[in-house]
Amino acid sequence: MILASQFKGGVLFINENGQTVEVLTVQHHRKSQARAVVRVKLRNVESGSIIETAYRPEDKFKDVSVEKRPKTYVYSDGGMAYFMDDQTYEQAGLPVEKLEASLPFMTENMPVEGLYLNGVFFSIQLPANLVMEVTETVDSIKGDTVSNVMKAAKVSTGLEIKVPMFIKEGDKVRVDTRTTEYVERYTEPKK
Repeated sequence: MILASQFKGGVLFINENGQTVEVLTVQHHRKSQARAVVRVKLRNVESGSIIETAYRPEDKFKDVSVEKRPKTYVYSDGGMAYFMDDQTYEQAGLPVEKLEASLPFMTENMPVEGLYLNGVFFSIQLPANLVMEVTETVDSIKGDTVSNVMKAAKVSTGLEIKVPMFIKEGDKVRVDTRTTEYVERYTEPKK
C-alpha cells in the first residue's frame, strides 16, 4: 500500500478503482487553514485516457509492480511504433496514440526502457533528460543574452521547445523529457 502523500514524479503505477493507472504529475497543496490536498494527473494504462483529480494525503492505494526491460526503438509505421527487445531480439509494436508524449523525443535505434505489466509490454520510459541538437532558431540580438528571455527553437526530431536567447543553431541542449523544457546547454566532455 502507498499513501497519496508518498506520490512522487517518475514512473509510479497504482490501482485506482480496479484500473491500473500511471501517476504522471503530482502537486502537494496546503493552504493556511485548509486541509492538505494531493493533486495528480493519471493516465489509464488500457485506454490511455488522462484524468486530473485530488486526494487526501492519507488516502491509500495498492501500488502495481511493473517490470522494466531494455528495448531499442526501431521505427514507426502508420499507427504503430516498433521496439526490439535487447535480450531476445524480438520486435513488438505499440499504438502511436499511447506514445504521443514520447514520440517527439525518439530517434531510430534509441535505447528505452520497456514497461511490462503481468508480462505484457504496454509502454516505454524515456531517460529523464536527452541531449538534442538545435536545428532551427532565430538569431539573438546584442543585449538580449543578459535577460532571462526565452525564444522558440526546433530540435533534430522536430520538437519545438523554448531556449535561452544565447542558444544558436547547431548547439546541443539537454531537454527534460517529462516537461519538454530546456535544462542546459550541452558541451562535449573533454577526452
